[in-house]
Amino acid sequence: MTALEGEPALLDPAHTALVLVDLMDRITALPLAPRSGEEVLATARELAQSFRSAGATVVLVRVERPGLAAQPPGSDLVAGLAADGDPIVVKRTIGGFHRTDLHELLTERGITTLVFGGIATNLGVESTARAGADHGYELLFVEDAMAALTEDEHRAAVALNFPRLGRVVTASAVGFG
Repeated sequence: MTALEGEPALLDPAHTALVLVDLMDRITALPLAPRSGEEVLATARELAQSFRSAGATVVLVRVERPGLAAQPPGSDLVAGLAADGDPIVVKRTIGGFHRTDLHELLTERGITTLVFGGIATNLGVESTARAGADHGYELLFVEDAMAALTEDEHRAAVALNFPRLGRVVTASAVGFG
């Protein structure tokens, strides 16, 4: 299902987590498409606030480069994105599940549905989502809360890959029932 034909996604806050991938200063500052990092952040912030207000979980995933004495400048999450109590998962590969505690964290909270946003659509977001599908989670992809390095990469993930894994929606279609 594409974002254009999507019906509202009414979610159970007790069993749903928003997973925001790689919203770090050095990544959101890159030239992105089909929207800028600032546009992705604005939508991600609105979603995160909506999830927190409903009592749903918000998980922030960020990447660290292995083997470095210090991470490159801008490797922290964008200031103000994380709230007290939000789990932060540090990954060292493209996907957020490999060699992290993400699955355990979600299982302990009774999470069965993952809602994705982040950068890059076809890399960190897609890799994390594929592993989530392998773990049996129901997946939703918020198209307007994502961007990639090129529009073609973003569109291919959204149009070809994500519909095979879950449901593609826009932020305005995400709510709690």
